[in-house]
Amino acid sequence: MSATTLQSLKVLAESIILDPKYHDILTVVKGARNGAVYGAKVRFPHALVMIVLFRSGTFREKVRLIFNATKTHALNLAKFATIYKSTCLLLKLYGATPGKEGPYDSFIAGLLGGYVVFGQRSRRGKISSVSQQIVIYIFARVALALARLAVKPGYGLPGVSEPQKSAVISHYAWPVFASMSWAAVMHLFRWHAAELQPSLRSSMVYIYQNSDDWDGLRNFIWHNK
Repeated sequence: MSATTLQSLKVLAESIILDPKYHDILTVVKGARNGAVYGAKVRFPHALVMIVLFRSGTFREKVRLIFNATKTHALNLAKFATIYKSTCLLLKLYGATPGKEGPYDSFIAGLLGGYVVFGQRSRRGKISSVSQQIVIYIFARVALALARLAVKPGYGLPGVSEPQKSAVISHYAWPVFASMSWAAVMHLFRWHAAELQPSLRSSMVYIYQNSDDWDGLRNFIWHNK
């Protein structure tokens, strides 16, 4: 293929993607692309560190685990973005007020995408550990945002969102939240460790349980075991 042909194809492609009449449907394509890229960028370094440092197995087995975790994260975010943006587009075109975004379109689209992509179990009845981590991450951010919204003057709950009370709650909320979170996770680790998410449990075993035993300088300072 000649350089002239490639240039002509590039001009044609750019004319299509810059045409306003294709903009809405192309946002779905771009969303899928961005979901896949972001998922790979986020998961690869995390999987690389966690699997290399804390998983046993051969080099090939570790490479396969890293690849599978990265692929799952990237595909999940790409699929969710596709479903979410497609649903929003359909609701905008065929909803109660065609041509305008409805107040609950994002909620409905997120509900559908969350169920289809992250709410399913494998054929063996298990939930993907990658999906669990993503959903838990989202839940934590949602809980924090809702807590802030609850005391936000003009938007929050009656009583606690009044400016003076809101300021006091906002000032003391984080220390209480941080200390209670650590108190809860340490209690659960001590008495109900099996119920904790595997990667969290693994890191806590390394820090708090493996530090109880050693038989010399070698595994006291230089190595864990």
